[in-house]
Amino acid sequence: MGVVSMTQRKKILYGLFGIIVGLCIGALLRNYRTLEIVSMCNTINSIKQKSALDIIGLQPSELPTNSQNNLVFVGVMTAKDFLQGRARAVYETWGKRVPGKIAFFSSQDSVAPDLPLVALKGVDDRYPPQKKSFMMLHYMYEHYIDRFEWFARADDDVYIRTDRLEKFLRSIDSSKPQFIGQAGRGNSEDFGLLSLEFDENFCMGGPGVIMSRETLRRVAPHIPTCLKNLYSTHEDVEVGRCVQKFAGIPCTWNYEMQSILHHNSSGNRAFSGNLKSKEIHSAITLHPVKKPAFMYRLHAYMLGLQAQELRQESLLLHRDIAQMTALLQIPRINKNLAPGVPIFPEDESSTGYLGDHNVLGATPDLNRHRPRTLDELIEWDFIAKSLYSGMHPNPKRRTESSLKEGLTDVIREIMEHINNFSRQRGRVIEFRELLYGYMRVNSLYGQDLILDLLLVYKKYRGKKMTVPVRRHLYIQRSFTEIRVREIVDGVVPSHAVTTSPRASPSTDATRHYSNATGLDRISHRVKSLFNGLERLTDTLANNGLSPSPGTHRDRIVLVIPLSGRSETFMRFLRNFEEVALRQDGATDLLVSMYVEPVETPMIVALLDNLKARYPDSRINYLQLYGNFSRGVALDRAIKSPHCNPEDILFLIDVDMVFTVQSLDRIRHNVIRHRQIYLPIVFSEYDPRAPSTILSPGWAPPTTERPKTGSDPDRPRNFSIPYRITNDNGYFRQFGYGLVGIYKADLLRPDLKGFSTDITGWGLEDVKFLENVIALNQRGNQRLQAIADGRWDPFVATVQDAPGPPPPSEELSIFRAPDPSLVHIFHPIHCDTSLEEAQYKMCLGTKANTIGSYSMLHDRFTHSQALLMFARTHSQNRGPG
Repeated sequence: MGVVSMTQRKKILYGLFGIIVGLCIGALLRNYRTLEIVSMCNTINSIKQKSALDIIGLQPSELPTNSQNNLVFVGVMTAKDFLQGRARAVYETWGKRVPGKIAFFSSQDSVAPDLPLVALKGVDDRYPPQKKSFMMLHYMYEHYIDRFEWFARADDDVYIRTDRLEKFLRSIDSSKPQFIGQAGRGNSEDFGLLSLEFDENFCMGGPGVIMSRETLRRVAPHIPTCLKNLYSTHEDVEVGRCVQKFAGIPCTWNYEMQSILHHNSSGNRAFSGNLKSKEIHSAITLHPVKKPAFMYRLHAYMLGLQAQELRQESLLLHRDIAQMTALLQIPRINKNLAPGVPIFPEDESSTGYLGDHNVLGATPDLNRHRPRTLDELIEWDFIAKSLYSGMHPNPKRRTESSLKEGLTDVIREIMEHINNFSRQRGRVIEFRELLYGYMRVNSLYGQDLILDLLLVYKKYRGKKMTVPVRRHLYIQRSFTEIRVREIVDGVVPSHAVTTSPRASPSTDATRHYSNATGLDRISHRVKSLFNGLERLTDTLANNGLSPSPGTHRDRIVLVIPLSGRSETFMRFLRNFEEVALRQDGATDLLVSMYVEPVETPMIVALLDNLKARYPDSRINYLQLYGNFSRGVALDRAIKSPHCNPEDILFLIDVDMVFTVQSLDRIRHNVIRHRQIYLPIVFSEYDPRAPSTILSPGWAPPTTERPKTGSDPDRPRNFSIPYRITNDNGYFRQFGYGLVGIYKADLLRPDLKGFSTDITGWGLEDVKFLENVIALNQRGNQRLQAIADGRWDPFVATVQDAPGPPPPSEELSIFRAPDPSLVHIFHPIHCDTSLEEAQYKMCLGTKANTIGSYSMLHDRFTHSQALLMFARTHSQNRGPG
C-alpha cells in the first residue's frame, strides 16, 4: 500500500515538474521571440530612423529669432492605412506651403519614406485617438518647443489656407498663452457625458486647433496625468480639459471662429460641389475633406484665388507707380527714373518683364473711353430679370449662366471688401438682391458695371439695428495689356529666353532710347513692334499652320448628307479638290446621299470621276432610300467602314466653302477623348439688291441661286479669304450643324449619337448638342461617386467595368468664329408639314438671311407700303 502511494506521489511530482518546466520554456521562447522582434525593430530603426530635426528638414541653427520659416509647426494625425491617400494628398497640396514645418504622426509600425513621418512609440491606430493626440503634443514639446512660435494640431482630412494662416498668426501675440479653435460644448447626444463645468469648453479637433508656445509649455509636462484621468472618449474634449486645467485658459469664445475654422456637416460629400461660396472664401481651414481627389481639387481652386489676389495686388502697385511718375513729371514713354536708372529691372525683351505701368496702372474710370463718333459709342446692356441688348440678335433673352456666375463673383468680392473690417466696427452688411444693373464691354479697357443692390445693414454693438439699404456700385474690371506668347521648338513660354539681337538691345541702345526725341521714341516702338510681328510670323510659318514635311497629322473625313442639289455639289467638289486634295493632302470625303432618279446618277458620276483622278484618296459615298433625314444620313455615315476610329469626322453641309486654314483649325481644336469643335460659321445674306427685298409681291425663288455676270465678293479661287463685312453676312451663333469630333468619341455608347427619328433638316444638331451637354454634366455624378466611395480616380479603370468613366472622357465643347468657313446663300423653303420646332427654326434661319439690321432699317423707313402695313397691323391687334 505504501509503495503504491509512493509511486503515485512520484508521478504527480514529475507531472507538476514537467508542467513547470514546459511553462518556463514556453515563456522563455515567447520572450526570446519578442526580444528578437524588438531587437530587429531597434536595429532597423537605428539604421533608418532620423532625428527629429531631420524628419522635418530643419537646421539646428534655425530659430524663430533668426528665421521667417519658423512661425508654426503643424502636426497632422493620421493612420497607417491613410498614409498613401489622405496624408500624401495633404503633403502634396498645402503641406509644402506651410509657413514653418509639417510632420505626420501615426502608429509605431507606420512607414512612409517620402513623408515627414513620426511613428509614435507605443501608439496604435485605434479610435478614438486619445493617446495619439496627447503623445503628438508631447513629441512637439520635447523636440520643437523652442523652434516655433505656434503649434497646430490637424487631422489628415483638413485643408489649410497657409497664406491666410500666416497672416492670421502674425497678428496675434504668441508670447501669451493662446488656445485657438472653434469652441464647443458637445451636441445634445453628449449632454451630461463630457463632465464639463458650466464655464468650460473645448476646441473641436476637426477644423484644427492652434496653441501658442507658452500654452504647450504649460500643458506638455502634465500630459501623463491627463492620460490617466480621462472622462470621455473624445480626444479633443480631453485636450481642452487638460489645457483648461494646467494652462488656465479655455478655447477662444469667438463667433468668428465658425467661419475662420469652417466645418462642413455634409460628411463625405463635403466640398464636392460648387466651391464658389462665401464659407470657402472666408475660411482658413476647411473640414472635412475625406477623399484625396477633393483635396487636390480644393487646392487647385485655392491656387486660382491666390493668383487673382496677387494679380490685383500687382495692379495696385502699378497704379502707385503710375501716380508717382506723374507727380515726378516723368514722360509716359520714358522707362527710366533717371539716366541709367530704370523703373523696372527688366525690359520688354525679358521674360521677367513686369508690365507697362501706363497700361496696367490706369485709374479705373467709366469715362476712360471717350467716343469721337457715333459709331464708337458702346451701348449698355440692361440687367434685370432678363437681359436686354440693343445690338444682339435676341434683344430680350435669358441671362446666360456665365454672366450670372460673373456677377455673383463680382458681388461676392465687393461684399468681402466692404466687410473686411466690419466686425471690428461692430457691424456687418449682407447682400440680399440685385435689383437691376447696366453692363458694357470695351475690348481695350475692360468691363464696366453699374449695379443697384439691396443690402441689409446690421449693427450688433451699442444700439443694435437692422436696416435695409440700397446702394449703387460703379465697377470697372480692367483688362491687362495684350501679351503674345511664342512657343518655339516646344519650349514653354515662361521658360523661353529671347536670344535674338533684335529683341535684346544693348545698353547703349537703351541709353540712347531713353534720351531720344519724341520722333525717335515712336520710331523705336514701331521697329520693336514690327520685329515682334516678324518673330511671330516666323514662328507660325515654322511651327504653326504650315507643318513641316513628315509631321504626322490625323486624317479628316468630311461627311456630307445630301439630297439632290447637284449644281451646288459641283461647287463643293471643286472646293474639295482645290483645298483638300491639292493643298492639304490628308482630308477624305464621305457622301451620304439619298437616291433621286434625276440627280443621283450625275452626283455618282462626279464622285467616280474625282476618285479616278485621285486614286490614293479616300472618296466614298453611301446610297440611302426613303424620305430624307439628316440624322439618319449622318448616323449611317458614322457607322460605315469608310472611316476609322482614329479619324476626325467633320460634319459639313454642301453649301459651305472652306480653306486649308479651316482644316488646320479642325485639327487644332478637336482633341481625342477631351474636346469637340463646333465652329461659328459666317453665313451670307441674300445677295440681291436691297430694293428687291421686302417689296410688295416679293417671294423667294424656287430654284438655285441666280447666276450673276460679276460677283466681286465671291472668290473664284477658294484659297482666297472671303470678304467678311456686316453688310454681306453674319456669324451664325445659334447654328450647331458643323461638328468636328473623333469617330471613336462619336461611337461612345453614353453619347447616343444623332437622332434618327427626325425627318428632314434641322433639330438633329440641337439634340446632339444636348446629348454632349448631358454627358458633361456627369462630372457632378463623378464627384458624388468619389464622395460615396464608388469610384477612385487614382485607381486604373478597368475597360468594361461598371461605374462612371474617368474624367478625361468628358467632351468639352469649343466654339469660336471661323471666318474661313462660309455658308453660301441659298433660298430657304420651310415646309409646313415639318414638326413645329423644326418649322419655327426654319423660319428663324430664313429671317436671318434677309439682310443686316442697318439694311432692314433703311428699307423699312423708306418704304411707305411697309410703314402702312405695320401701322394697319398694329391697329388691328389693338392695345396690348
